[in-house]
Amino acid sequence: MMLLSILALAQATPTVPAPPVLGALPKQALPERGCAAYLWAVQDQRFVAMVEPGRLRIMLDGKPTDLAAAEAGGGATLGLASTTRYAGAGVTATLDMTITQRETLQDGAIVSDASIRLTRGNQDEIIVPVGGLVGCAPAAR
Repeated sequence: MMLLSILALAQATPTVPAPPVLGALPKQALPERGCAAYLWAVQDQRFVAMVEPGRLRIMLDGKPTDLAAAEAGGGATLGLASTTRYAGAGVTATLDMTITQRETLQDGAIVSDASIRLTRGNQDEIIVPVGGLVGCAPAAR
Protein backbone atom coordinates (compact mmCIF):
# COMPACT_ATOMS: atom_id res chain seq x y z
CA MET A 1 0.00 0.00 0.00
CA MET A 2 2.80 2.40 0.92
CA LEU A 3 4.57 1.64 -2.36
CA LEU A 4 1.41 2.46 -4.33
CA SER A 5 1.12 5.79 -2.50
CA ILE A 6 4.71 6.69 -3.32
CA LEU A 7 4.25 5.74 -6.99
CA ALA A 8 1.05 7.80 -7.22
CA LEU A 9 2.77 10.79 -5.64
CA ALA A 10 5.74 10.48 -8.01
CA GLN A 11 3.43 10.38 -11.03
CA ALA A 12 1.38 13.34 -9.78
CA THR A 13 4.44 15.56 -9.31
CA PRO A 14 4.81 17.79 -12.38
CA THR A 15 8.09 17.31 -14.17
CA VAL A 16 10.23 20.40 -14.48
CA PRO A 17 12.24 20.62 -17.70
CA ALA A 18 15.94 20.21 -17.11
CA PRO A 19 18.18 23.27 -17.32
CA PRO A 20 20.09 23.61 -20.59
CA VAL A 21 23.15 21.38 -20.97
CA LEU A 22 26.19 22.74 -22.78
CA GLY A 23 27.97 19.92 -24.63
CA ALA A 24 31.19 19.64 -26.61
CA LEU A 25 31.24 20.98 -30.16
CA PRO A 26 33.02 19.16 -32.97
CA LYS A 27 35.98 20.84 -34.67
CA GLN A 28 35.06 24.17 -36.33
CA ALA A 29 36.81 25.88 -39.26
CA LEU A 30 38.35 29.34 -39.25
CA PRO A 31 36.07 31.97 -40.77
CA GLU A 32 36.63 32.89 -44.42
CA ARG A 33 36.49 36.57 -43.44
CA GLY A 34 36.86 38.32 -40.11
CA CYS A 35 37.42 36.61 -36.79
CA ALA A 36 35.81 34.03 -34.52
CA ALA A 37 36.37 33.09 -30.88
CA TYR A 38 36.81 29.43 -29.94
CA LEU A 39 35.95 28.77 -26.29
CA TRP A 40 36.71 25.85 -23.96
CA ALA A 41 35.13 25.15 -20.57
CA VAL A 42 37.63 25.97 -17.83
CA GLN A 43 36.48 23.06 -15.66
CA ASP A 44 37.11 20.18 -18.07
CA GLN A 45 38.66 21.72 -21.23
CA ARG A 46 35.73 20.74 -23.51
CA PHE A 47 35.35 22.86 -26.67
CA VAL A 48 31.90 24.38 -25.96
CA ALA A 49 31.38 27.45 -28.15
CA MET A 50 32.32 29.29 -31.30
CA VAL A 51 31.50 32.97 -31.57
CA GLU A 52 31.35 35.03 -34.74
CA PRO A 53 30.00 38.56 -35.05
CA GLY A 54 26.24 38.07 -34.84
CA ARG A 55 26.23 34.36 -33.91
CA LEU A 56 27.02 31.98 -31.05
CA ARG A 57 27.34 28.28 -31.93
CA ILE A 58 26.96 25.80 -29.05
CA MET A 59 26.05 22.15 -28.55
CA LEU A 60 22.76 22.45 -26.66
CA ASP A 61 21.19 19.28 -25.28
CA GLY A 62 23.21 17.20 -27.74
CA LYS A 63 22.36 19.26 -30.86
CA PRO A 64 24.49 21.91 -32.62
CA THR A 65 22.61 25.19 -32.14
CA ASP A 66 23.23 28.65 -33.60
CA LEU A 67 21.90 31.55 -31.56
CA ALA A 68 21.58 34.99 -33.16
CA ALA A 69 22.97 38.08 -31.43
CA ALA A 70 20.17 40.13 -29.92
CA GLU A 71 22.18 42.84 -28.17
CA ALA A 72 25.87 43.75 -27.92
CA GLY A 73 27.65 46.13 -25.60
CA GLY A 74 31.03 47.12 -24.32
CA GLY A 75 34.06 47.58 -26.48
CA ALA A 76 34.76 45.42 -29.50
CA THR A 77 38.05 43.73 -30.31
CA LEU A 78 38.60 42.04 -33.68
CA GLY A 79 34.90 42.51 -34.44
CA LEU A 80 33.72 40.72 -31.28
CA ALA A 81 31.90 42.62 -28.52
CA SER A 82 32.91 42.20 -24.88
CA THR A 83 29.29 41.45 -23.87
CA THR A 84 26.69 39.97 -26.20
CA ARG A 85 23.24 38.53 -25.54
CA TYR A 86 22.08 35.80 -27.93
CA ALA A 87 18.63 34.28 -28.28
CA GLY A 88 16.94 31.42 -30.12
CA ALA A 89 15.72 27.85 -29.72
CA GLY A 90 13.94 28.89 -26.48
CA VAL A 91 17.29 29.80 -24.90
CA THR A 92 18.99 33.05 -23.97
CA ALA A 93 22.79 33.10 -23.73
CA THR A 94 24.95 35.96 -22.52
CA LEU A 95 28.65 35.90 -23.31
CA ASP A 96 31.02 38.17 -21.39
CA MET A 97 34.62 37.99 -22.60
CA THR A 98 37.91 39.82 -22.42
CA ILE A 99 40.01 39.59 -25.57
CA THR A 100 43.71 40.28 -25.17
CA GLN A 101 45.88 40.92 -28.23
CA ARG A 102 49.56 39.99 -28.07
CA GLU A 103 52.39 40.78 -30.42
CA THR A 104 53.37 37.11 -30.42
CA LEU A 105 50.03 36.06 -31.95
CA GLN A 106 49.46 36.53 -35.64
CA ASP A 107 45.87 36.59 -36.98
CA GLY A 108 44.30 36.19 -33.55
CA ALA A 109 44.21 36.91 -29.84
CA ILE A 110 43.60 35.27 -26.46
CA VAL A 111 40.25 35.15 -24.66
CA SER A 112 41.74 35.58 -21.21
CA ASP A 113 38.54 35.74 -19.17
CA ALA A 114 35.00 34.79 -20.18
CA SER A 115 31.73 33.19 -19.13
CA ILE A 116 28.58 31.95 -20.86
CA ARG A 117 25.24 32.26 -19.02
CA LEU A 118 22.47 30.05 -20.42
CA THR A 119 18.81 30.35 -19.47
CA ARG A 120 15.82 28.43 -20.80
CA GLY A 121 12.46 30.04 -20.02
CA ASN A 122 11.93 30.48 -16.29
CA GLN A 123 14.32 27.69 -15.38
CA ASP A 124 17.55 27.88 -13.50
CA GLU A 125 20.44 29.56 -15.22
CA ILE A 126 23.78 27.83 -15.74
CA ILE A 127 27.04 29.74 -15.87
CA VAL A 128 30.05 28.17 -17.57
CA PRO A 129 33.48 29.81 -17.13
CA VAL A 130 35.34 29.62 -20.45
CA GLY A 131 38.55 30.78 -22.08
CA GLY A 132 40.11 30.36 -25.48
CA LEU A 133 41.47 31.91 -28.61
CA VAL A 134 40.32 34.22 -31.36
CA GLY A 135 41.28 33.09 -34.83
CA CYS A 136 41.05 35.40 -37.84
CA ALA A 137 41.09 34.77 -41.56
CA PRO A 138 44.65 35.41 -42.68
CA ALA A 139 45.21 38.98 -43.79
CA ALA A 140 46.65 39.56 -47.24
CA ARG A 141 50.42 39.90 -46.92
